[in-house]
Amino acid sequence: MIIEGIVLRGREFEPVEGRVVVEDGEIAAVEEASVDGTAIVCPAFVNAHTHIGDSIAKEAGEGLSLSELVAPPDGLKHRLLRAADREELVAAMARSLSYMEQSGTGAFVEFREGGVDGVEAIRAALEGPDLESVVLGRETVEAMERADGFGASGANDADFVAERRATREAGKLFGIHAGEVDSSDINQALDLDPDFLVHMVHAEELHMDRVADSEIPVVVCPRSNCTTGVGQPPVEALTTRTTVALGTDNVFLNSPSMFREMALTAQLYDLSAREILRMATVNGAEIAGIDGGLVEAGQPARLCVLDGDSDNLCGVHDPVRAVVRRAGTADVERVVLAG
Repeated sequence: MIIEGIVLRGREFEPVEGRVVVEDGEIAAVEEASVDGTAIVCPAFVNAHTHIGDSIAKEAGEGLSLSELVAPPDGLKHRLLRAADREELVAAMARSLSYMEQSGTGAFVEFREGGVDGVEAIRAALEGPDLESVVLGRETVEAMERADGFGASGANDADFVAERRATREAGKLFGIHAGEVDSSDINQALDLDPDFLVHMVHAEELHMDRVADSEIPVVVCPRSNCTTGVGQPPVEALTTRTTVALGTDNVFLNSPSMFREMALTAQLYDLSAREILRMATVNGAEIAGIDGGLVEAGQPARLCVLDGDSDNLCGVHDPVRAVVRRAGTADVERVVLAG
């Protein structure tokens, strides 16, 4: 497979005219050359924090607090998940996964409610799309053992010491929500030495210093935080201390569109387009422990190819800024996934 156009190459997303050569699901070469194509070729996005099970309840719960919406065990989300039958749940997740693929996402990290049954349900939903998935089970150690790791709700909900120990012994990924509503659970979460933290809306200097000292990466979800009204994480400060990635969080709060997540991040924070694109691609891949997120030889062929001649993108002078601030799902010409 050969894809021609403006290629956003490497970690700096250097725009080069040329072609990407794909062989056996891997990028074999990125070649500079004069080409006729107008496509913009960038890495497929890595959505570093999702709750895909919420697909059964999009836009439910208007006016409820965050605790009323998602707090285990009886938040609205958990009640709706318990009430849904498996066929309904799998079908709704499959639709969201299909949308994610259509909108340029190549991989995602899922916090999967429902114990073992929840893990098996999303595995069933993944039988269609070629997305790379990192599924973190919740609620039980057995769910972690059947998944790719454990995704903890928050240190105020439980101490998670046993789950952290079991996950470490299994050599799997451990992530935990922290600092979403207030700062009271951040130190407890850090004490668990997680592989990554999610949200950190209310992180203070002492917490960010601990993050830097421990080299613990953070996934932020600005649109979700806006929707629930909890505030915004100190993203600029976090990026000076650790690796930061973007996630779209609960599907019932927001669409799992990384284009929308990047655009809002660009409006809220004084960050370069390149930094934000890294947050949406390679940073998430590194946190998840998977390859990808870059267009360079030796990487998996997970690519988002945009129509540079679309009515929206025609005339763009800076393709990196265009991907981050302007592009949308309608501009996606094709998505190439290594699977």
